[in-house]
Amino acid sequence: MIVAILAGLGITVFASLLILHSLIRVRLNRTLKYYPKPQAILILDGNPTRIDYAAKLAHSVQLPIWISGNCSQLPVNKQRFKAAGIDSDKVNYDLRATDTVTHFTTLVKDFKNQDLHHVYIVTSDYHMPRSQTIATLVFGSHGLIVTSVRVPTAEGTSESPLKILRDYLRSLLWMLTGKTGASLNPSLNLDYIETQCSSK
Repeated sequence: MIVAILAGLGITVFASLLILHSLIRVRLNRTLKYYPKPQAILILDGNPTRIDYAAKLAHSVQLPIWISGNCSQLPVNKQRFKAAGIDSDKVNYDLRATDTVTHFTTLVKDFKNQDLHHVYIVTSDYHMPRSQTIATLVFGSHGLIVTSVRVPTAEGTSESPLKILRDYLRSLLWMLTGKTGASLNPSLNLDYIETQCSSK
């Protein structure tokens, strides 16, 4: 009896996810039809080479830059953009993210308010599969499409499937509740982060 219930539950969950992804795909195809080209560049902070790579891209496509990161890298990032010849008024800094999932959840409403529907995502090659998974759910559920720009690294290989699955589930949690579960991370001091950011 219990096995049958669990099997039925599993089938229901699987079917629900299939429907969800189908709806997201339909919405993204519609977005791509009207916005075939990216309108901005989003950098997921965490590696200085991502800044340099995005700066070269920005010179090529002449689009505004958004960088999602934390306060600790802010002075260095500003310096690297300046050295790359990027005007400061073209760079938007968002310091609310505490991990990869919140890179997306903190910005999705801002992008919609800015009438942005298609953005480049710039991150390291090994980090892109997880980032793309999150973007599909978080951005995709709001009709926001992404074009991936992979920054080559020595690591090269993707992150572990378990890490990708974890953030996939966290993205689903955010879609259902508006929460990412970031506050459950015992190594994350949100009060300290807020204090540091407010002093920048």
